[in-house]
Amino acid sequence: MGITKQETHRAGALKQTNKPHKTGRHRSKGSIGNEVKGRINVKTLSKRAHKELGKDARRLQAQQLRQKKREEVVAKKRNLGGSLAAPILIAIIPLQEDLDPESIVSILTKADDTANISISPCGITHISLPRFKQRFSCIVPPVGNTIATLDAAKVATTILFVTSATSSPDRGPKTEAIDSWGEEIIRSAVAQGLPSTIVALTNLEYVNPKKRQDTKQQVQKLISKWLPEEKILPLDKTVDALNILRRAGSQKQRNVTYKNKRAHLVAEQIKFSCNTTETQDSNTYGTLEVTGYLRGIPLSVNGLVHISGFGDFQMSRIEAPEDPYPLEKGRPKLPETSQDNSMEGEISTRVLECADPNKQESLQSENIPDPMDAEQTWPTEEELAQAEAQQKKRLVKRVPKGTSEYQAAWIPDEDAEKVDEDLDNDSEEDEMSVDDAMSETESEQAVEEDEEYETLTISEAAPDEQRYDQQMDLLEEKQTMKKLKEAKLDAQFPDEVDTPQDILAKNRFQKYRGLESFRTSPWDPKENLPIEYARIFQFQNFDRTRKRIFRDCENLEGAMPGWYITVHVVNVSKALFDAYRTVDNRPLILLGLLPHENKMSVLNIVLKHTSENAEPIKSKERLIFQCGFRRFTGCPIFSQHTNGNKHKYERYFQPDSTVVATMYAPITFPPCPVLCFKENRNGNLELVATGSILSTNPDRIIIKRVVLSGHPFKVHKRSAVVRFMFFHREDINWFKPIQLRTKYGRRGHIKEPLGTYGHMKCVFDGQLKSQDTILMNLYKRVFPKWTYEPCLVLDAARQVEDVTMA
Repeated sequence: MGITKQETHRAGALKQTNKPHKTGRHRSKGSIGNEVKGRINVKTLSKRAHKELGKDARRLQAQQLRQKKREEVVAKKRNLGGSLAAPILIAIIPLQEDLDPESIVSILTKADDTANISISPCGITHISLPRFKQRFSCIVPPVGNTIATLDAAKVATTILFVTSATSSPDRGPKTEAIDSWGEEIIRSAVAQGLPSTIVALTNLEYVNPKKRQDTKQQVQKLISKWLPEEKILPLDKTVDALNILRRAGSQKQRNVTYKNKRAHLVAEQIKFSCNTTETQDSNTYGTLEVTGYLRGIPLSVNGLVHISGFGDFQMSRIEAPEDPYPLEKGRPKLPETSQDNSMEGEISTRVLECADPNKQESLQSENIPDPMDAEQTWPTEEELAQAEAQQKKRLVKRVPKGTSEYQAAWIPDEDAEKVDEDLDNDSEEDEMSVDDAMSETESEQAVEEDEEYETLTISEAAPDEQRYDQQMDLLEEKQTMKKLKEAKLDAQFPDEVDTPQDILAKNRFQKYRGLESFRTSPWDPKENLPIEYARIFQFQNFDRTRKRIFRDCENLEGAMPGWYITVHVVNVSKALFDAYRTVDNRPLILLGLLPHENKMSVLNIVLKHTSENAEPIKSKERLIFQCGFRRFTGCPIFSQHTNGNKHKYERYFQPDSTVVATMYAPITFPPCPVLCFKENRNGNLELVATGSILSTNPDRIIIKRVVLSGHPFKVHKRSAVVRFMFFHREDINWFKPIQLRTKYGRRGHIKEPLGTYGHMKCVFDGQLKSQDTILMNLYKRVFPKWTYEPCLVLDAARQVEDVTMA
């Protein structure tokens, strides 16, 4: 049987032709494939090479990566507190003000009979445990001192929070395991960034055995509010102390970024040597030698250091003395260096690094403005002399009879006339010409007014400060009540102000402008900058600079973390050192600054109001800030934390809200926590807000808004006659181009003024209700004032002297 061959189908002339796919402006995949003609990208080749590995090879490769990471973690954990690393620094912080932390230190020192116990000249207790092959250092900040406690907490490897179940064997269990001091310090410590933590409960054996478990559970429930993952450990016996030390040396370490990205050192020994022989002079400067264990990243001698309470300084050299607190008794091994100033057979200090003047960073923190650069203005000597001469002028005021000079100083100066001292003896001809021009009626009225009023000449100096200070105590409550009322009014009617009736509104709001859209309308960030902007520094790309600096700091050369070193800090004031010695047991912390962190710029900080403080904070109010290791005072301006290129100015920092505080301050690279304190009249610090650094950006545009309000007088469909927004016809013509809005969502504009008393005809995009309110938004850019002041130990020393004298 034969096989029949099937014929192939051939398309005829009526074949359907589909339209090609429209790829738009880009090329299609087919056209790209035709151009490359089979060439393969390098990344594709590498991916294909990885995919070509067999299943067993891929499994082995993943296993090797896991093993490598596991070995790195184990090596880091074994090195913690070892002989080649810095000791584990334990900060003992009691959560009850009446608890003695020294008793806790004595229990820890008795944990092991084989331990080597020693105390440094600065009061740090060192415990070396050969059993664990680890070293521990215990630092005890003074109870009740918030600043010193936070300084110890920020440099500690582990924080040991201690609370007591009872105060003495005779008393029963305490009602509260954490008092007001404990709540304040644990809240502040959590806000600034916690390292690894341990919570211990002491004096539990004095409680009735039947109530011990309930007492422990109550403390656990209370602690879980801030530390939900921590379990309460007893601390009454030597076995308990040994368990706590074992826990401190083996627990997982928390990563505190702002601390690990910077070299820091806690002083074990301090020595000051003056540059001159006159050591009694408080204005002299000298070299401060700070000795301790370096932590964080390597420290270069050509960089800058910041000492808490002292300021920013340069270093002359870094030395490596012998470690006086070894893990085992014997001579410790010094870091290997190329320089050695010791004699043969003599144990001495090695010099690790000496400063190079050509590579050393400058201490210049402010830019020197050029008077001839662009549009910057700077007062000349003639202008300064002219300003001093104007201050000697006097004001002539007409006041009621019996008014004193002090009372007249509070009368507004708008109507006063300035006269020079040389013009006291004016000619009587001018007075006669004025009298002749008066009519008889005006003369009679002038005589009556002269009987009730008198002319008083006063100077332009400030009122009597002593008399004002005497009334400060009486006015404090009134001022606080006034601020609360103004904050409440601002929250109910945001940014609404009254139009002045005595002056033209175009003069009162001459610095303001109208915006068609707050979000999209342009605003030049370089327009009308204040003179302070000539003194600051600015980055072209802040985020890129921050990433580059963090990347470069990992490969620094100098003293390595874990070494016991001595840093020679030059040009330290003797007055600061003497003031530090008067304060009680405050730890001295030396911080290695990153590049540019000593220069001034505009710092933007995100702050959240704490729930414990219900009092609003007014913008430009003096506050104390702790940005990482740096502490200073300033008067910031607040703005909304929003997206976009313009941010609305906030007059008050309301409770339970989040704002951005802007001020002049040294550059600090984020991430970095921020604590905001307010100083009470008794000198105590109250935590009012917490947050973090947002950026260092002088181009952040903060816009202050004022809202002028008017009310409809006559309404006819879409048009209405509005009054009480302006009181002069000239103001209506001046603000005519600005758009109007109402509280019910209508939009409109001014059509024409009516009469001379401030009535105007307006047209809106819909029917206007008679109970509606017409609003006009005006905007201007605001800048912070230069109010930066570093917090030095001199202030703390003065407070100690005041308390002692009281």
